[in-house]
Amino acid sequence: MTNVMLVLQERGFIDQVTHEKELVDYLTGENVTCYIGFDPTASSLHIGSLVPIMSLAHMQRCGYRPIALVGGGTGLVGDPSGKTEMRKLLTPGIVEENAAGIKKQLSNFIDFTDGKALLLNNAEWLTKLKYIPFLRDIGRHFSVNRMIKAETCKMRLASDEGLSFIEFNYMVLQAYDFFTLFDMHGCRLQLGGSDQWGNIVAGIELIRRMQKETAFGITFPLITTSSGVKMGKTAQGAVWLDPDRTTSYEYFQYWINTEDRDVGRFLALFTFLPMNEIRMAEQLEGSDLNIAKTVLAFEATRLAHGTEEATKAYRAAAGIFGLGAVPEEILFSSTIPRSDMEFDDFSVPQTVMETDKLEKGIPAFKLFHTVGLAESNSAARRLIEQGGAYINGKRIESFEYLITDNNLINREILLRSGKKRFHKIKANRPKP
Repeated sequence: MTNVMLVLQERGFIDQVTHEKELVDYLTGENVTCYIGFDPTASSLHIGSLVPIMSLAHMQRCGYRPIALVGGGTGLVGDPSGKTEMRKLLTPGIVEENAAGIKKQLSNFIDFTDGKALLLNNAEWLTKLKYIPFLRDIGRHFSVNRMIKAETCKMRLASDEGLSFIEFNYMVLQAYDFFTLFDMHGCRLQLGGSDQWGNIVAGIELIRRMQKETAFGITFPLITTSSGVKMGKTAQGAVWLDPDRTTSYEYFQYWINTEDRDVGRFLALFTFLPMNEIRMAEQLEGSDLNIAKTVLAFEATRLAHGTEEATKAYRAAAGIFGLGAVPEEILFSSTIPRSDMEFDDFSVPQTVMETDKLEKGIPAFKLFHTVGLAESNSAARRLIEQGGAYINGKRIESFEYLITDNNLINREILLRSGKKRFHKIKANRPKP
């Protein structure tokens, strides 16, 4: 059995660990079960959830049984972790819909067939709790003094809004989740983001008090880009795992635009490619490094959307942006198509534009007319109003939209009219 601790450490997943020596011993045994919770605050998970998802996938690949716990119950309360204000309370119907979407997305990463992993919903037990018995049996094991010292509580108590009573209960409910999974499935290990440390420790303590047994916790660091931007955040909003909210092409483009300094780190975190190949990729420069980004984009998209969609996204990007074939020697374990493919037959005309002109901004409808994607300004307005105008894969919502240098990706802007009419704007580099 592969040492999962070494795998997670080598790939950059681990921030803090409880009972490290005992945990290492525990992981050498058989029938090891671990879990991570995912609250259904939206109909889709986003890239920010990938570290927990990938960690569960690594656990499974190393021979352990993972539990993905959808928070159908805790989602009705709202986790205060990492928030300076109270989350909007969701109705049971919305929570149920969101939970169904999350289950579908998790199945792309984790094999739930034949009991290889479990997909559970804490609404099954949390919504059935009786208040007074719960307070007597579970609540008595929690110290308020200790709870308010948790980083999550401290941050909220110091805010203007404070911490609501309903949110204060979240730690107790999450701890009870851990206890329930321990009791029902023999789960002794909970994983989560660094903001979950207090909640995880609370669950470990509850198991110790009620069962006189040892449980364990692992937390992950907050992943940001080298520029300090939180993962999954773009100017257009979150990058979702649901293809109806973020298309496979948009998803591919997010990864291919990874900063140079992040390529190796993201290959380690968000793909299953071997670390010896990733270390070699970290030494690449120039066009070879861009090829490594292409592989990263393909592998990440393949995991989230499947090989077929990843290949389509790669073919489209190659046809539009002129990506060349990927040499065999770069990240050779990748399943990315490497031969000279017949890329999607886009004839992409180009216009070179001065950077200072883009800095001032150009109304979208005027630019579409100027480059020939619309016969007139009025036709361009109609195109935009009818939802047929796109910039870098994103639909333009208003003809008043201003296209600026902020839209540049690798000093290029891709305009699209309808399904197959493209035009590329290439910005001149400013004079030294």
